[in-house]
Amino acid sequence: MRKTIQLNRAALRADLLLLLTAAIWGFGFVAQRSGMEHVGPFTFNGVRFLLGCLFLLPFIIVRRKRSKVKHISLQRLLLPVLAAGSCVFIAVLIQQFGIMFTTAGNAGFITGLYVVFTPILGIFLRRKTGYATWFGSILTFIGLYFISIAGRPSINPGDIIIIISAFLWAVHVLLIDRFMNTDIKREETIDPIELSAGQFAVCGILMMLGAVLAEPHVIPAVERINPALLIDGLFEWQPFPVLVSAIGAGEISLSLDILIPILYGGLCSVGIAYTFQVVAQRNAPPAHATIILCFEGCFAAFGGMLLLSEKVGSWTLLGFALMLTGMLATQWEVIRGAKKVTG
Repeated sequence: MRKTIQLNRAALRADLLLLLTAAIWGFGFVAQRSGMEHVGPFTFNGVRFLLGCLFLLPFIIVRRKRSKVKHISLQRLLLPVLAAGSCVFIAVLIQQFGIMFTTAGNAGFITGLYVVFTPILGIFLRRKTGYATWFGSILTFIGLYFISIAGRPSINPGDIIIIISAFLWAVHVLLIDRFMNTDIKREETIDPIELSAGQFAVCGILMMLGAVLAEPHVIPAVERINPALLIDGLFEWQPFPVLVSAIGAGEISLSLDILIPILYGGLCSVGIAYTFQVVAQRNAPPAHATIILCFEGCFAAFGGMLLLSEKVGSWTLLGFALMLTGMLATQWEVIRGAKKVTG
């Protein structure tokens, strides 16, 4: 009896940690959108992912010393890190540009489409996709219609960009699954925190290279394509080389408006939230984890309304509800499987 109570308490703590993780990630969309008012997309993500990597390094050192499990060598870890990190780099970059043209709430819910895309892409890996997944997918895309199209003269281009990033996040999930399972068969394990820190480092380095080489050309390119976007204030930030020069000359100070979104994105969204997820999933069933993390979009919408004064109409609320229902429906088979194991 006492053991059962302890297990229930551990599961409850794990669920609360996962809910906190979903909240941190949801509010992270607010940080991404507000951070873009001051720094470019490459700079913002480069700094925050490198911060996230540095945050995880102490955990890696401690785990390496205490663990009795044989860890994969750094040489063999290189390929998974490069592949996963490159995928994260492309997905985050596309997502960051999409957020400039849509709300934090829309971005949060649409990014959750990776929950739907993952089992669908799994078909090409000869994985079975049940009726619940297809039903949930239909509901999700109906919800997407109400978010992006219903009552509007045209489709929001930012929503389309976020859909592309959600597809890439699904590819990332399958990549991670493939690498982890492959190394388990070889009787060596990839520490999930090591893999995360490595992919964050790769993403951060690629972003900073982009900040130096590509960011100065973004605003001139936008000006040639659609000058109205500059008038709307979507591209008020300074390119990284100009920003560094201005800070060095004292023309721009590192105010809280600049630091808070970057620190939140790096330490909270990347470092703390991922650590919470890893710790929580030791005691939380996979079904619990999947369901709770689906609420990331709800927190993104709430954060957008609370901190960015984003207005949410009736069509959008209906779309949010349908998308959340659809994402949960795609996990029905996981939920049913968990009940059979515990029942």
